[in-house]
Amino acid sequence: MKFELKKKAGKRNVDMTPMIDCVFQLLLFFLVASNFQEQARLSGEGELGASLPAVATAMPMVMKPREMIVNVGENGDFFLDGERHTEAQLVERFRRAQTDNPGSQSVVIRGNEGADWKYVARVMSLCNQQDIRDYRVAVIPENE
Repeated sequence: MKFELKKKAGKRNVDMTPMIDCVFQLLLFFLVASNFQEQARLSGEGELGASLPAVATAMPMVMKPREMIVNVGENGDFFLDGERHTEAQLVERFRRAQTDNPGSQSVVIRGNEGADWKYVARVMSLCNQQDIRDYRVAVIPENE
């Protein structure tokens, strides 16, 4: 009786498809990247032919606006930047701040412990009237 040996049992098949896909993707990436670099060099976008000044300190072009701190006194006095303001002056400052920093102006309201809540609520109302939505009331947490 003859025995047949299966020679296929010892061979392993390796699927080359994923490796070929990866090589083609890398090839395409480098072709596209080199094309962009060549176009930038030809059009002059990659080089700046200007002499730029040196500066000691530089500020970013876009800065978060400085938050406004409104202190409310016991008698309902409003203080902003260390100066006493009337409601009309406060409205004008809020209007200018909102115009300069649309949607990003913030206000911190610090009410005196002896001040009526209605004064703090009035500052909140003035913020809403000028479309300033980022306002908060500052408090001192109790020691536990």
